[in-house]
Amino acid sequence: MRRVLVVDDSAFMRRLVRDLVMASGEFEVVGTARDGDDAIRQVHALDPDIVTLDIDMPGLDGLEVLGYIMSEAPRPVIMLSAGGEDRGARATLRALELGAVDFVRKPSGPISLDLASVGDQLLDALRAASVMQVHRVQVLARRPVAPGMISAHGEASRATSPTPASACATPDIAATRVVVVAASTGGPAALSQLLPALPAPLGAAVLVVQHMPEGFTASLAQRLDGSCALRVREASDGDLVLTDTVYIAPGGQHLRIMATVDGPRIALDRSPSLWGVRPAADPLFASAAEAFGAAVVGVVLTGMGRDGAEGLRRVRGAGGMALVQDPAEAVIPGMPESALRLAGADGIVSLATAPAAVEAAVRRLASGATPLVAVAEPVPSLTP
Repeated sequence: MRRVLVVDDSAFMRRLVRDLVMASGEFEVVGTARDGDDAIRQVHALDPDIVTLDIDMPGLDGLEVLGYIMSEAPRPVIMLSAGGEDRGARATLRALELGAVDFVRKPSGPISLDLASVGDQLLDALRAASVMQVHRVQVLARRPVAPGMISAHGEASRATSPTPASACATPDIAATRVVVVAASTGGPAALSQLLPALPAPLGAAVLVVQHMPEGFTASLAQRLDGSCALRVREASDGDLVLTDTVYIAPGGQHLRIMATVDGPRIALDRSPSLWGVRPAADPLFASAAEAFGAAVVGVVLTGMGRDGAEGLRRVRGAGGMALVQDPAEAVIPGMPESALRLAGADGIVSLATAPAAVEAAVRRLASGATPLVAVAEPVPSLTP
């Protein structure tokens, strides 16, 4: 049974979290900590398998404690976020960059009497933490910016990012090729390595489904926009899908591509969850295959479950190309493993080789060449 340390500055919240975890029968709470200093002491004294960590605490806050844990005593950490307001969302995303495996939003603020309403999410996060490949976590370094150009929230302004001026002036041209990306647990850190390394111009639109609730995807898009050569925005219903633009699916809504007389457009809806998530990647991948045929590159990254596998099969069935993160490298191997079993792939990639593989795949689509990615080792289809 996995052993859990619960960290929160509220005694009431510590008790609620402890009771939810213990009631599952799957995990044992071996201790609690009241603040950041206490958390570090308890990590060393109790050596828990998993830590649940409040973000907002006096003294050492959750981000500081997380940074210490991942550098000095690495283990899965689940963040408890007090809400989806802009500042809270940025802190949560930074925690995922620092190596947190997942987060759970407290439903009604720092003291959430209704914490049980997200009990299933907390248990799902604990289960993901149980299979997390901690040694695969890469804490992301921030890109250098000019002194004095950091905001009060630690964000680099767009003007100080390495984005070339030409990317900001990219004309609005309807996309004729698309890259569709699926990511879940561990995805924000993976996306922060993949997307900033893509060149502008790329010659394709990029559409991303990252399993994330409402209130966080706009901040994710904003953070990525500050470090990418391509434009990054949260998708809006009816948007024309433009080349050299990255669209992040909004939390709580499925994203599909619809062919129209004016070009491909984004359609958002709140139809039922698929595989327990909304947005899900399968609807995006399937609609991309229908709208673009063979002019699609599908990419499946780290995550629990099997979302993206059926969609990737549809992409390959339409003549498109498939890239899958090496399960041995993924923080959570479930989604890549499922994709390989059901759909196979034209290439298995690491996060280091994925940007070049995507760029090469787009070039091959543009040239009309057969699916083959030179920078990634081709693998046979594993479809039964």
